[in-house]
Amino acid sequence: MYAVIETGGKQYRVAKGDVIDIERTEVDGKAGIQFDRVLMVSGDKGVQVGDPVVGGAKVTGKLLNEIRGDKLIVFKKKRRKGYKKVRGHRQELMRVEIQKIKA
Repeated sequence: MYAVIETGGKQYRVAKGDVIDIERTEVDGKAGIQFDRVLMVSGDKGVQVGDPVVGGAKVTGKLLNEIRGDKLIVFKKKRRKGYKKVRGHRQELMRVEIQKIKA
């Protein structure tokens, strides 16, 4: 059984036991994380595709830890003008383990 969820403007294909890195959100780590935007669920009854979401479907996850992503270098330059600018960015992420998929 697997599902496609949407969080942080991105879509993830998840199954029970998967560990994913999502963009950080405000959540209480002890209570777990509920993903209500379930776009598709595949299980024993076949495939259910939402319009845009599947009604009554939820995916539950457990927060493992908060991490930072790889550093991205942002380089700007204007030729023949002597203008160069270098910036770095590291995205704040949450590592989540998927515990239950309810269709």
